[in-house]
Amino acid sequence: MTFLNTINDILWTYVLIVVLLFAAIWFTIRTKGVQFRMFCEMIRLLCSSGKREHTGSEHSDARHSISSFQAFAVSIASRVGTGNLAGVATAIAIGGAGSVFWMWVIALLGASTAFIESTLAQLYKERGADSFRGGPAYYIQKGLGKRWFAVLFAVLITLTFGLAFNSVQSNTIAAAAKMSFGFSPVWVGIILTIMTVVIIWGGIQRISKFSEVVVPVMAVLYILLALTVIIISIDRIPSIIAMIFHDAFHGSAMLGGGVGSALMMGIKRGLFSNEAGEGSAPNVAATASVSHPVKQGLIQAFAVFTDTILICTCTAFIILCSGIFDSGVSGIQLTQLALEGEVGKAGSTFVAIAVFFFAFTSIVSNYYYGETNLRFIYDSRPLIIIYRLVVGAMVMVGAVTSLEFVWGLADVFMGLMTLCNLTALAFLGKYAIILLDDYTSQRTKGYNPVYHSTTIPRIADKTECWD
Repeated sequence: MTFLNTINDILWTYVLIVVLLFAAIWFTIRTKGVQFRMFCEMIRLLCSSGKREHTGSEHSDARHSISSFQAFAVSIASRVGTGNLAGVATAIAIGGAGSVFWMWVIALLGASTAFIESTLAQLYKERGADSFRGGPAYYIQKGLGKRWFAVLFAVLITLTFGLAFNSVQSNTIAAAAKMSFGFSPVWVGIILTIMTVVIIWGGIQRISKFSEVVVPVMAVLYILLALTVIIISIDRIPSIIAMIFHDAFHGSAMLGGGVGSALMMGIKRGLFSNEAGEGSAPNVAATASVSHPVKQGLIQAFAVFTDTILICTCTAFIILCSGIFDSGVSGIQLTQLALEGEVGKAGSTFVAIAVFFFAFTSIVSNYYYGETNLRFIYDSRPLIIIYRLVVGAMVMVGAVTSLEFVWGLADVFMGLMTLCNLTALAFLGKYAIILLDDYTSQRTKGYNPVYHSTTIPRIADKTECWD
């Protein structure tokens, strides 16, 4: 833990906060605020994204691809999990109410980064045996021509999502189940491991079908519960909002923290939750069958809003309305206690159930991020089988180990992976902006935008899915 904390202090205090904010602001400027000016277009695309689109050479691969909405559901399944329920609670417990403000900032600005990375993933995707494949490793190799750099990212994301993040998810499920039902973490871990192996053995088709059913239902139920709490506590909402803005710039006197603590925890836990710029969502964005890469870029940008502005904010208001965020309790237990104080024991039980579905869908989606990058490094069936078994083992380990260790491990790998991806975006982001201009030009003329590789001739040989 001492080693992990030292690495995290250096990585997050001096490097990542600056880089993340700079990238988010830069891409917001370069795209002319795409996440704001094209918000209605995001909604339109999401509402019409249930079917696969086939254009040109994609038609022959249609049976293996997934719809744009399924890609959205899988990415949301990964985003909406422990970070939304336990991560927000941890941020508030350590950084105070002000950390919520910085979560909002990194989501609002970071959505532009999410747009860039997912658009690039679609642009540089390639055909696989079962579906389209793509992501940062693919656009790094094709766009930058750096195989070693691409492999480095692929290794980091495989370790981050398949192992570190999945241990966080199972740890949170086990903690919530122990508090609400008294279940042994060992037995919870065994059940989770069996369920995980069964689902992930079906590949992206089974994962996407599972996610598109479970995620929307649980998200809606959780939002409704949060709205109930807000209505019950409506008289406290103005003072809570004022506290969020005050503590964001003055620190929390109750917690003894300062602006730096709120800033760091807000951005760190915000990134863990919404994954903007991290390089994870592009892996599933690439699998969708769409007529133009920008369509998935916009939908994945909207996923950042869904995750942080909606669901993270729900958790934050539940905790802040309870008034117990300075009680010394952290993680998922804080969220459970807060809800229990507002709506009774049923609130704690609901959180345990919600965190199971949220975190379990994150586990199976996280696995896919690792698999697609492992196939990039070396596409071998025996290797994938071994990886699936190791993922199952890490789910078991996470259920029985300490909260501090799994979060510390996740933060280190998340930070290193994010730095690799943002470096690639700095060089390749210009192509996503060209695509955005092409998309808006076609939309202005009343067309359903369609992309062809000849639109950017200098990289046509690298974008074979768009011939």
